[in-house]
Amino acid sequence: MTKGFRGIARPLIAAFALVFSVHLAIAQATATNSDANPFHANSGKLPLELGVLVQSGVGLTEDRNSFKFLMAGVHAGKVLTGDYLPGPLHGNFEYAVEVFPFWQSYTPKFQRANCGTAPNSPDLSCSPLYTVGGTYTGVSITPIILRWNFTGTRRISPWIQGAGGVLWTNHKYPAFGGGPLSVFNDGPNTDASVWNFTPQGGVGLHYFFQPRRSIDFSANAVHISSASLGDKNPGVNASLQFTIGYTWWK
Repeated sequence: MTKGFRGIARPLIAAFALVFSVHLAIAQATATNSDANPFHANSGKLPLELGVLVQSGVGLTEDRNSFKFLMAGVHAGKVLTGDYLPGPLHGNFEYAVEVFPFWQSYTPKFQRANCGTAPNSPDLSCSPLYTVGGTYTGVSITPIILRWNFTGTRRISPWIQGAGGVLWTNHKYPAFGGGPLSVFNDGPNTDASVWNFTPQGGVGLHYFFQPRRSIDFSANAVHISSASLGDKNPGVNASLQFTIGYTWWK
């Protein structure tokens, strides 16, 4: 884990833990088993949720297992149906969006060059080596989240979801190139893209600790790919990212 990753993650986690402990103390005095979970309310109103969340994770594949991720943002969702399906599958369908105005990926640094051949010459010519990789900063938007909420218990409601989003980074992500120097690795058409797509799926749960307030936990498998918008599409085939959030239900 890089120093930058630790330096950002620790204060965020500490701040969230403080907020959670304060609200948990309030919840012990105010919540009842009958009114905490809006999926068990009999108001006839389909719930709307607004929340804040922090997400962090790692790359999984062999050449991406040194990649780290950290992001913070907001979540908004609207339950669109009543409850359907029998037994433990009983639940409802929700459409949601997420925006992460703070998004960072911490990647290994390595050296590459710009290489090419001069006109009418077969000889390869390369620039001096320079450093690529490191920390990437960006914005991630997931405009399509399709979620099935299980009604669960009075306190806990799990969910499963599939989603698709788009990611913009301040540099072409991830870095491509490196030795041995060649036109294929370091030539004029060997860059990635500042735009990537983020198809993903995950599981999670809401813990309703007081009326219409929940702490949320999830695990998401996220794929990052430019769909060949850049010259190269090195991407991140698979990453595992964990989320903790706080939600207000209307």
